Amino acid sequence: MVTLGHRVKDAITGLVGIATARTEYMYGCAQVHIQPEGLKDGAPISGAWFDEQRVSTVEVLPIAVSAQSSAGPGGDAPPPPARKPPSRY
Repeated sequence: MVTLGHRVKDAITGLVGIATARTEYMYGCAQVHIQPEGLKDGAPISGAWFDEQRVSTVEVLPIAVSAQSSAGPGGDAPPPPARKPPSRY
């Protein structure tokens, strides 16, 4: 199994990039999203999904996790305010 955050390579196309996502379908097909590093014409290069059997790890990269996050607390949002029922004529 591919570890997310590592540099990986697709065996058929030769695409090298960072494994950013993994999905497993109901009938067992597992795929990995490879995000190429770098820019093309000033924009990030589009990533692609590949069957996990085709993908191998090229380099184990340390995954940096910031102690401080700009994200707020997660979880459920408070319920919306109650609405008045519609008026009838």
